[in-house]
Amino acid sequence: MNSRKDPEPAAPPLSREERELLEKASIVMQERRDTGLDGLVGGLDSVILATGTDRLVPAVFELLRYTGLTITEAFFDTESESYVLGLPGSASLIVRSREGTGNPFYGANKGRLTGSLPNTRLETFVFTTPDLLQYIEIQKGRGVRFLTDSPLESASCSFIQTTPSPFTGNSLGFIEWKTGKKSYVPRGGTAISPDLAKPASTHLGNIGVLDHAATRVRAQDRLAAILEFVSLTNHHYDFGVYVRSLNSITSVARREKEDFAMVFTSGIMPFSGDGESGPTEKFIQNYGTRVHHMAFRTERIESTVNSLAKDGMEFLLDIVGSKEEGLKQIFSEPSRNTLIVNEYIHRYGDFDGFFTRSNVEKLTEATGKQ
Repeated sequence: MNSRKDPEPAAPPLSREERELLEKASIVMQERRDTGLDGLVGGLDSVILATGTDRLVPAVFELLRYTGLTITEAFFDTESESYVLGLPGSASLIVRSREGTGNPFYGANKGRLTGSLPNTRLETFVFTTPDLLQYIEIQKGRGVRFLTDSPLESASCSFIQTTPSPFTGNSLGFIEWKTGKKSYVPRGGTAISPDLAKPASTHLGNIGVLDHAATRVRAQDRLAAILEFVSLTNHHYDFGVYVRSLNSITSVARREKEDFAMVFTSGIMPFSGDGESGPTEKFIQNYGTRVHHMAFRTERIESTVNSLAKDGMEFLLDIVGSKEEGLKQIFSEPSRNTLIVNEYIHRYGDFDGFFTRSNVEKLTEATGKQ
C-alpha cells in the first residue's frame, strides 16, 4: 500500500483567492491569541439537529438504524422533545422537534425543495469551553451576537449559542460542563425513558465516531464563512480542493489531526443557472445554505455498506477510492426526515491525508443527483 502524504492541497502555485484566504486566516488566528481566545474553545461536544414534530421519531430511528449511535438520554422541555444519541469518543447528536414561526433558522432553511420541511436542518455545532463567561465577554467585545443575553444554566452545564451565520445558516454553541456526569436536560426539562430500541445488527458496530460535517456555502461567501468559523473556534484553515470542472471548492478547517473537522463546500463562481453552475451551487438553490452531510468513520466499509443497503439504505454512488490510495468513501441518499446525507469513510493506517482529489470530485458530482 502506498503512503499518501498530504495529497489534498491544491497544487502550487496557489490561486490569488487561496493566498488571500491563508493570509487572512493567519491574521484571525493572531487576533485569537491577542484577545485571549486561544485555549478557550475545545473539541466538538455535540450537534443539534432539528426536524418537524411528525418526523422526530422517524429521524431518530433512522440514525439508530444506520449509524453506531445509541440513545443516551431523552427529555421534554417547554419548546420541544429531544433525543440525545451518543457513542464513546464521538460528539453527541441532539435531535429535537421544532415547529412554529419563531425559528431563528427559518430564513436560512428556504430553498426550492424545502417547502415541506421549513424547520428541518442541522442547526448548531456545540464546542466545549473551560470558561464560558470569559469566552462570551471577549466575543461580545468583538461584536459577536448570541441568541440569548446570558448563558442558559442547568444542573450540569452552562450553554450559549450564536445567532445563525449569514454565510452558512449555522449557529455555533459553546458549553461548559459543571459536573463529570453530563446531562443535556435543561432547567425545567423533564427526562423521559426513550421508547426506541437500537436494531441488533452486527454491522452497526463498524460505524464509529463523527469524523466531519460539510456545509454548502455560496461562492461569494466562502472566505467570510471560513474566517468566521476560525474566529469563533480553535480550528485553523487547512486546505482547499478545487474541482474546476464542477465549479466547486471543498475547504477543510481542523483543530488537531484526529479531531472533528469542519468542511465547507462552495462554488468557484457564483450561481448563474442550473445548467452551468455545477452541483454545489445548484444544491444551495434547492435547499439553502446548510449542512449537506455528516461523515462517520467506518471499518469494514464494503461489507458494512452492503449490509446497510440490505437494510434499505440507498446511496448516491458506489464506494469511491481504494486501499492503494489510502481512503474509501460513500454518500447515502439524503434522509427524508432530516435532509442530511450520511457519509461513511475509511482511512487506511498509513494514509497521512484527509481527502483525495479523485474522491472529492466523484462525491461532488454525485450531489447533482439530489
